[in-house]
Amino acid sequence: MLKQIFYTKLVQSPVGPLQLVASEKGLRAVNFNGKEAHKRALSEGMEDGENHMLLVKTAKQFAEYFAGKREKFDIRLDMQGTVFQIKAWRELQKIPYGQTISYGEQAKGLGDTKKARAVGMANGRNPLPIIVPCHRVIGSNGALVGFSSGLKVKELLLNLEGVANKDSKRRIS
Repeated sequence: MLKQIFYTKLVQSPVGPLQLVASEKGLRAVNFNGKEAHKRALSEGMEDGENHMLLVKTAKQFAEYFAGKREKFDIRLDMQGTVFQIKAWRELQKIPYGQTISYGEQAKGLGDTKKARAVGMANGRNPLPIIVPCHRVIGSNGALVGFSSGLKVKELLLNLEGVANKDSKRRIS
């Protein structure tokens, strides 16, 4: 069996350094603890992907997103997870830029409103944050809840997208 090769590239962003990881099939991960993850990955034998076409394209699209010039990513993905997780992540991709839904609404989109907690668990394991926009899922009362990289990062991303707090008609803060 052939060993799978992974490529890694570090990009700077307003939410800190992001480590991008690609396989031959597509983008595999976006890690918020970028600098440390990138160093560790290179020391563990990942290939330097500084000039890898997919990672260069991804870095460019991130720069456009953070500059407010891109609302949707056009990147080939290599999602790895359980069948349920992948379904939940595909449902996340349907949430339009600048809009939010609740975990219950996401579960309803999957066909079972009782799976809101399972959806939350799947979202917490999303290996492709921002591109697969789990930051657009909020509590049923409009509160910011559950984001693996912290609520400050979630708030920053939602404010970047112009999402207003439903109750106060202002930016989330």
